[in-house]
This record gives sequence, C-alpha cells and structure tokens, in this order.
Amino acid sequence: MPLILALESSCDDTSIAIASDSGVLAHVGRSQFIHGHFGGVVPELASREHLAQLLPLTRQALKIAGILPTQIDAFAVTAGPGLPGALMVGTSFAKSLSLVFKKPLIAVHHMHAHIMAHFIDPPQPEFPLLCLTVSGGHTQLVYLKDTFDLEVIGQTLDDAAGEAFDKGARMLGLPYPGGPHIDALAKQGNPHFLHLPVAKVPGLDFSFSGLKTSLRHSLEKGTAHQPDYIETHRADLSASLQRAIVDMLIQKLRSAAQLYPCHDIALAGGVAANVGLQQAAQELCRVIGCRLHLPKPEYCTDNAAMIAQTALYYYQKGHFAAQDLVARPRWPLSAYNLQNIN
Repeated sequence: MPLILALESSCDDTSIAIASDSGVLAHVGRSQFIHGHFGGVVPELASREHLAQLLPLTRQALKIAGILPTQIDAFAVTAGPGLPGALMVGTSFAKSLSLVFKKPLIAVHHMHAHIMAHFIDPPQPEFPLLCLTVSGGHTQLVYLKDTFDLEVIGQTLDDAAGEAFDKGARMLGLPYPGGPHIDALAKQGNPHFLHLPVAKVPGLDFSFSGLKTSLRHSLEKGTAHQPDYIETHRADLSASLQRAIVDMLIQKLRSAAQLYPCHDIALAGGVAANVGLQQAAQELCRVIGCRLHLPKPEYCTDNAAMIAQTALYYYQKGHFAAQDLVARPRWPLSAYNLQNIN
C-alpha cells in the first residue's frame, strides 16, 4: 500500500496531501487572497507565496498523517498546465524531496487530476465516463474509457467559463474571484432579466468571449439611462449571466451524451461548485437517465488530494518521472498519455 505525498501549485492555491489506497490521510492548503487586490492572479506574487508555503504545509501534512518523510513511497507534483513560475516552484520542491529521500518522482497532469478527484471517495463513477471540467483557466469535455484512455471531445475556443464568470463579476463591481459571488447573487435574481446571446459554435466546442462583450454593451446601455443601473439590478444581472454560461455548458454536455454512450456524467473543476450548474446538470441527467457525480467542494478547486489520487494510478503502473523533469505550462490534455508524460 504505497504512501504518496503530493504537491499542487499550478496557480494561486498551495496544497499538500498524503494519500494511500485506503484514502486521504492528510490534506492541507493555503489560498492566496492577496490577488483580490488586483482583480486577478499576479503570477510573480503567486510564485513567491508558493515558495513561502510549501515547506510549512508539508510539515503540517506529515504531522497530521502521523508519518515521517522517510515513510513516503513517492512524491507527486502537478507538472502542468499552469503558471510557469508557480509550476517551477512546485516541481523544484518535489524534485528536491525525491532526491533527498531517494524515492520516485511522479509528474501529474492537472486536468487529468481534476477528473480523478471523483475517485477519491465513494461512490466512484464507472467507465465509460463523460466529464465536463470547468475552471478559471479551462473548459473541456472529456470522454474516458478507462483511467488513462481518454479523449478531449470539446473545449473552449477562447475564454474559459470560470474566466467569463470572473470578468463578468468585475463588470458588476464584485470582488475577485467573482464566480462564487455571481452564484450567490443569482439565487436572488431573475435569470430572464437580461438576454445575453451565446456564440453558436459547431460541434462540442465552447466560446465565451462574445458573452462578455454582450454584457458590457448591455451595462453601458443600462447605465446611460439609469446611473445606478448595475447597483440596482446586480442580482438580476448576475442571474442572467449565470444562466447564459450554464445554458451553453449544459447544451454541449447534452450533445456529448448523445454522441458518446455512458451511464455516468461528472462535473470537475472550480466551477463545478456552482449551484446553478449543478442543478442544471442534475436535471439533464434525470432526463437522459444518467448518474451525475459531483466532487466534494474541497476537491473542486485546485488541490493536492486529486494529485495524490492520480499519482496512485501512476505508481501502480510503475510510471515515474526523471530528475530532469521540466514543468509544462502549456500541456494539452489532448496530447496526454502514459507514453509521453516525461
């Protein structure tokens, strides 16, 4: 029963987890709230915060798990995609641990790990599995026949859904990250208050850049006639924005389910915690007769538990990385398989 210590530092969340086949023994993390002052993640600040937090968080995780670093069987790390500096800090730290304690190193793909978060706790999905992964940096539809037999069948052509939430929230005067604020206000607003057209993209791909432009034009028009338009209608505007984003996601998910046979559908990534999206996905699955899988809230955002879970599968296959591992900020999941991880 291998013990894996995993690191996650791809963006603005620093996280350490220790896991084995029996489950997660420790999971600690620190979010970087400093970026809220700038309305978005500042890469250099993110790298410095990771550098400051990785060692104390590792000590904390080992203490919670009640084990010594010499008992760890392998060290795993997010190798990409993500912010270059943030990934470099994480991979350098993991390589150092691997070298010092003479244990294998495992390089994990961040987007694959988001999907594998569903296998941390029961009930686990069954293959074939259709997963909609939605975060601040990615929006993908992935079809999995097995753990490592996967195909990206749809993805955003421009902005990610989470980015559309955050940028829309900024237009509405809401703090960063904006997604949770939009979700909370949407519960109080009228989703049909404002019609925001979404791009007609063929196939299973997404596009959200036009949605932001439409929102900006609507706000400019509204404030021209009513100076306090945004403040007065913030809940209705939030509900309208959320409906437009969720409608596109569900429309593509429905189409994918018709083309790719499966009994299990999963949501992954930070936006998977959005209540509006969850409710729409639950209704879709009820209609088409599929089981919906939602990760625990702490496994939706970037976390090391999902890295550890994925690394367990690598370990079982004996697939380890070399000490010359280089972080891959742009690492497409479509080009990912066990033969080209290193």
